[in-house]
This record gives sequence, structure tokens and C-alpha cells, in this order.
Amino acid sequence: MDHPTAIRPEQHARYDASKMGKSTLYRSDHILVGLNGFEPGQEHALHAHAGMDKVYHVLEGRGVFLLEGREESMEPGVMLVAPDGVAHGIRNTGEARLLVLAILAPAP
Repeated sequence: MDHPTAIRPEQHARYDASKMGKSTLYRSDHILVGLNGFEPGQEHALHAHAGMDKVYHVLEGRGVFLLEGREESMEPGVMLVAPDGVAHGIRNTGEARLLVLAILAPAP
């Protein structure tokens, strides 16, 4: 994808019946912008990134952010920042697809 250009992220979503779907919208040495697509019941297990911050912004669907020792509800418009080293994940608890914009800096 050529940038700068205005896009609708949801038009680039990928879903996979066997695992979380991923698509990259933009990548440089400084930042990665991508989408995570979840079918109902799918989960991205608790994990952490060393030396990298991550922002999740929910575009469509409902579920929970998984954090060490707790869960936070997610719905369209909700954002979560997972700073360097903080364990995080996502579970689609809804009956529809879940689409989350993910921004990582610096890029992996």
C-alpha cells in the first residue's frame, strides 16, 4: 500500500477460521500499523513485547482485553495502551467478528 493515502482499515481486514487474522497497513523502522481480525471465540494469548509499546483500538465487534490478573471489556471506539513489558492479549467473546487496529512502536 502506498502512503500517504487515506484508507478505510476495515477494507483490509483478514479473518482465518483457524487463527487470528493479521494484515499490515503500514510499516517502517519506527512504527507498525496493522489489523487483528478475530472470529467468534478466537483469542490472542497473553504475551508481552520487550522494548515496544502497543496500542489497540477496537473498530468492530466486542470482546475482552486480557491483562495480567484482569480483563477489560472492549467494544467499538475503545482503546488500550500496553506499554513495554506489560502482558496483554485479546479474546473475542461476541457472536460476531472482532476487528482491532494495532499500532506497535518501534516496529518489530
